[in-house]
Formats: sequence, structure tokens, C-alpha cells
Amino acid sequence: MTTAEAAADWVDAWSEGWARHDPGVIAARYALDCVFRSLPFRAAGRGRQAPLDYARHSFEEEQSARFAFGAPVVSANDRAAVEYRAVINARDGSITTIAGVSMLRFGEDGLVTEHLDTWTEADGDLGIAIRPEAAR
Repeated sequence: MTTAEAAADWVDAWSEGWARHDPGVIAARYALDCVFRSLPFRAAGRGRQAPLDYARHSFEEEQSARFAFGAPVVSANDRAAVEYRAVINARDGSITTIAGVSMLRFGEDGLVTEHLDTWTEADGDLGIAIRPEAAR
């Protein structure tokens, strides 16, 4: 499997899992011994349980979400980066927009062996267009 194919499969899994609030679909795209870090200064989790727990916790706080992923940017050494945005309607009634990038490394089997996320959030619905300034 090429890195481009693995990255596209990762986007598909996150899209399906997020839409259905099904962390199992997401976790299945990670190697059993992966390293998963959801923010640069958070401790890294290890193993498929780490992305499963992260997605489960995130989905528990969401009532609904609209989201979009950019096209993966693939580089050497089995790496890819994927930009994303989401507008999240929380169970407490608040609305938050997040924007981030997932930096990924894939094994030969196409599963994620390393995941580092960096993201930020803002109050309100700022839309899900990837790099909205490019739409002007």
C-alpha cells in the first residue's frame, strides 16, 4: 500500500467514524503498537487503545459535528499531513470551531504507526472550509 493510499484510507476512517461517533472505525486504522499524541504538549499514548480512547472521549462531549478534511500531503519516509476543520455542537449547547493538522507515519500495511495532532479552537461557528482565505 502506498502512503497516499494509506492516508486516503485514514481520512475515510475518520470521516466515517466521526459521522457515526464510532471510535472503533477510527482505531482500526492504527497499528497495535502506534504512538498517538493529540496535542504537542500532551503525553503520547501507545497502542491502538490511545486513539480509541481519544475519539471516544471526544464523541462523548459532542452532540453533533460538521467537518472537512483537506487532501493529504504525502512526503518521503511513509509520512503524510492532513489538514482538517470542524464545527462542534457540544452537549452543553456551546459551539466551537477547531482547525488542525494531523501528521502521520504509516507502516507497510497502511496502518498509522505515529500520529501527532496540532490544533486550535475558537468559539462559535467559523465554518469548515479548509483555508477559507483561499476561497476569496
